[in-house]
Amino acid sequence: MPETLYDTRFFLAAYAADRGPKLKVRSELQTRKRRYVSAITIHEVYRISLEGEGRDVAKIRKSAIERDFEIIDVDSDIAAESAEIKVSQGRDFPIADAIIAASAKLKKLVCFTDDDHMKSIAALKTRWF
Repeated sequence: MPETLYDTRFFLAAYAADRGPKLKVRSELQTRKRRYVSAITIHEVYRISLEGEGRDVAKIRKSAIERDFEIIDVDSDIAAESAEIKVSQGRDFPIADAIIAASAKLKKLVCFTDDDHMKSIAALKTRWF
């Protein structure tokens, strides 16, 4: 089974009010020993949590991600590759998605996402529940 980088959408499903996605998330995580996440995903999860549920929830979620996932920081190679992706995909392509995609591509990881932006990148392997 290929190693996986989890996109922000995975965490939004994990924190959704609906129990269905939470059960799928638990099942997915039980099958993986090594789990990866881009540092930009922490930014997105923290920001969304901060705006919607407050600082305490945002900090708890950040700590949980740091505990349970290996963080891929943005280095100069990821920065350059994300610029290549952003330019090739067009001006409406989100920078955060370009960074996450570049992280997965350069580390040779499958990106766990249902994001159409990510699915549009030919060189990126994606999967979802």
